[in-house]
Amino acid sequence: MKLEVQLRLTPEQAKDQTYIQNAIAKELNFKLSAFQFVWRKRSIDARKRQIFINASFEVYHEEVIPSFDSDFHPIPINLSKQVAIIGAGPAGLYAALRALELGWKPVVFERGKPVKERRKDLAKITREMLVNEDSNYCFGEGGAGTYSDGKLYTRSKKRGDVLKAMKWLVHFGADSDILVDAHPHIGTNKLPKLIENIREEIIKRGGEFHFESRLTNLFISSQKITGIEINGNQKFDFTHVILATGHSARDVFELLHRNGLRIDAKPFALGVRIEHTQELIDTIQYHGRLNDDFIPPASYSLVEQVDGRGVYSFCMCPGGIIAPCATQQEEVVTNGWSPSKRNNIYSNSGIVVPVSPEDFPGKENDPMVCLDFQKEVERKAWIAAGKTQKVPAQRMLDFVQKKVSKDFPRSSYHPGIVSVDLATVLPPFIADRLRKAFVLFGKKMPGYLTNDAVLHAPESRTSSPISIPRDSETLTHPDAFGLYPCAEGAGYAGGIISAALDGMKCMDAVHRNQQA
Repeated sequence: MKLEVQLRLTPEQAKDQTYIQNAIAKELNFKLSAFQFVWRKRSIDARKRQIFINASFEVYHEEVIPSFDSDFHPIPINLSKQVAIIGAGPAGLYAALRALELGWKPVVFERGKPVKERRKDLAKITREMLVNEDSNYCFGEGGAGTYSDGKLYTRSKKRGDVLKAMKWLVHFGADSDILVDAHPHIGTNKLPKLIENIREEIIKRGGEFHFESRLTNLFISSQKITGIEINGNQKFDFTHVILATGHSARDVFELLHRNGLRIDAKPFALGVRIEHTQELIDTIQYHGRLNDDFIPPASYSLVEQVDGRGVYSFCMCPGGIIAPCATQQEEVVTNGWSPSKRNNIYSNSGIVVPVSPEDFPGKENDPMVCLDFQKEVERKAWIAAGKTQKVPAQRMLDFVQKKVSKDFPRSSYHPGIVSVDLATVLPPFIADRLRKAFVLFGKKMPGYLTNDAVLHAPESRTSSPISIPRDSETLTHPDAFGLYPCAEGAGYAGGIISAALDGMKCMDAVHRNQQA
C-alpha cells in the first residue's frame, strides 16, 4: 500500500533519516520495520525566524519501493518518416527524443558546436573579448541553458507532462533530487555530460546530428514546406520542420520575414543584472542565519508595480556568476548561472521592466520594433563600455541617487566592468522604474538596497521580442504547413522545462498531422 505523508521539519530534522522514519511511524501508527519511504517534495519556508522544510513523502507499507521508471520508451524508427529539427536546445533535443518514441527519425541541425567544444568559444569571449556568432552562451548544443545555469523551475503545468520531462533528465544523468526540490537545478558544471548522453542515445537509435549547420533558407510550395537550406549551399528535402532556434536567433526572424512568413512583435522585458554577496542575501532571507550543511544558499523573488508597470526579478542565481551572453561582436548582454553546489560568493539576478510594441507609437505594427529596441540598447551598452565585452556598471545606490560610481567591489563578470551612468544606456521609462523599484525592494528586504551591490547592463534576453504564429490545432505556421514554430524562439515557452515540453508537443503534432 502506498500512502503520502506531509511533515514540517527543521532543516536539521530534514537531514536526519532516523528522525524522519520515526516521525512517519508516529504519524501513521506503523511499526518502523513495516514501511519504507522516499522523498516526494521538498521546499523551504523561511518567512519567519525559525526556518522550516515543508516535506512530502511516499510511504510504502509492507511493500518494496518500486524501481525508478524513466518513462522513456523509444521504438524502432521508420526511415520513411523523417523530421528536421532546427536547434539542439531543450526543445530540439526533447522533440528528437519524442520522435524516437513515435518511430520517427529525427535529423537535428545545430548552428553551433558540440557541447564540449563550445567551451573554447566561451573562454574567448572572456579572455579575448571575441564573440563567435554561432558558438557562444546562446548558441550550440544544449542551447542557452547549458552554460547559463540549468534552472528547471516551471509554472507551465498545463503545457505538458512536467514529471515525464524531469524523469528524462534523471535518466540521462541528472540527480534524482530534481524530482523532489521545489526549485530544481542541475548546474552548468553537470549539464554538458547530460547533453552528450542525450545526443548519444538519439544517434544510437538512428537519429542524426549536424553541427555548425545554420538554417539559411526555407523552401515552400503551395504554402507547404518542401525543404531547407543549410549554410547557404546544402539543400535537404523535408515536409516537417520543427523550428526550435531560441530567442536570440535573430537571423531566423529575418529569414521568415524575407520569405513573406508572418512574424509579430512581442512584449519582452529588459533591465539590469544585479550582484550582491551571497552572504548578504542569506542573512536577509534567513534572518541572520547563513547557509550551511542544512539549508542551501538563499534565493529571492521580487515584484513591484511601478507607475502602472511591473518590475520584477528574473533568473535569480544563488551562489552564481554573471556571464557575457552576446551573440554578435558589437553588443553586450548579461545573464547569470550557478554551479550545481551554488557555492560562489556572489548572488545575482536580473531586475527587469516589461517592454511592449505599444511603447513605440507609430511603430507598434512593425514586427521588428521590439527586436530593434533590444539591439539598440545592447549596442549602446557596448559603445558606453568601450566597445569590448566589458559591460556598463553602476553601484546600486549611486544609480538610485543618479551618481556615477567612482569605484567598485569585485564583480564576477570576468570580461570586466566600466563605470557608466546607466541612464545613458537605458531609456527613461526603464531607468526611472528601476530606481523606484529598488527603493521598494529595499523595504521588502532590508539590506537589499546597498551601494555594495553592482548593476550590470543590460539584462535583455529575457524572452523573445518576436512571436511566430502557429495554428492552434496543427501547430504549423499559417503560411507554411509543415513548419512548426517551437518554444522560446517562437514565443511558446520560457525556460528549459517549458521549452522541452513544447518540443514534445510539436513532435506530437508532426506525428498527428502525418496520420491525418
